[in-house]
Amino acid sequence: MKKLASAIALALSLAAGPALAQEIPGKADVSRVKAGTYKVDPNHTQVAWSVDHMGFSTLFGLFGQPSGSLTIDPKEPAKAELEVIFPMKGLRVTSEKFAAHLATAELLDAAKFPEATFKSRTVVPAGEKATIEGDLTLHGVTKPVILTASFHGAGVNPMTKAETIGFSATTTIRRSDFGLGAFVPVVSDTVELTIVSAFEK
Repeated sequence: MKKLASAIALALSLAAGPALAQEIPGKADVSRVKAGTYKVDPNHTQVAWSVDHMGFSTLFGLFGQPSGSLTIDPKEPAKAELEVIFPMKGLRVTSEKFAAHLATAELLDAAKFPEATFKSRTVVPAGEKATIEGDLTLHGVTKPVILTASFHGAGVNPMTKAETIGFSATTTIRRSDFGLGAFVPVVSDTVELTIVSAFEK
């Protein structure tokens, strides 16, 4: 019985060994960032938004499947250039009825305005953080927006073999600034945005 238990323990340790030995490929180490132009990883870049609904609850949604690029040189981060395009068809919420309503002409009017675009104008670095000022075009309206961004990590993605860097950012916008003021103030005019992004070289 002892031999059987020992054999099982050995087999389990061998099976677990490679998994335990694996390392997370991305690390929060700026020295791993290499200069160049990176494309947006559409499967791992999202914008999460939230609004207050009638004072009863907070509603959440996601925009995904973007395209775009980031050009960056870690020696001159202030010269970084960012452009990201989010398709309205990438909108995801937990209710099909709500999703259909958001896409109507009363709100996003996704048929007429199928994309939202953010393009940077200035980048002010501060260590592993940065303030990114740029122009957000949404619902056919372009307004200045300031992102508070943080470096998340860099490394080689073992799945794609591509050098990858990731960031997160937050900002707040007003729906009415973009012609999306329907139902204000019953649904809050203020929209909180949280962005998570990955870029592949």
